[in-house]
Amino acid sequence: MRIENKSITIDYQVVESVDHLDEARFELINAAKTASKLAYAPYSNFYVGAAARLDNGVITIASNKENASFPAGICAERNLVNYISDHHQGQVINSIAVIADPQDFKLNEPVSPCGICRQVLSEVERLQKSKIEIILSGQTGKVLIFSSAASLLPFEFYLSQLKK
Repeated sequence: MRIENKSITIDYQVVESVDHLDEARFELINAAKTASKLAYAPYSNFYVGAAARLDNGVITIASNKENASFPAGICAERNLVNYISDHHQGQVINSIAVIADPQDFKLNEPVSPCGICRQVLSEVERLQKSKIEIILSGQTGKVLIFSSAASLLPFEFYLSQLKK
């Protein structure tokens, strides 16, 4: 039996703060920050906003929505791509910014999408046949920039695995 060792490298950029972003990314982070103010998070007080820039230049936003029946809530990222799917059919998502704005403490590091959101973003990227740049931020501190959603989930589950 032969065992082969392999490794994966994920390339991403680290920017000192949102103030050091280029104008387009700064605008997208600010839109995500605006979206976080729309969050409904009475249980966790963890407000998350997401913003996407589409290939036609439109920026659209969404936030997380909690529910007393916890599985019934939705993360900002999935809320955003579902909205885009319904209201901007055929548009390609070029980039998505995600920011968390907890109400009970200061978040000095970037927030990262949960596993379900990573799966959804990865599938959207595959379906649109174009990479989605992912920009992640907290309230303060460094910003992480990934060139694609696949960077966040290198071994995603995909439709071809469902075919017999």
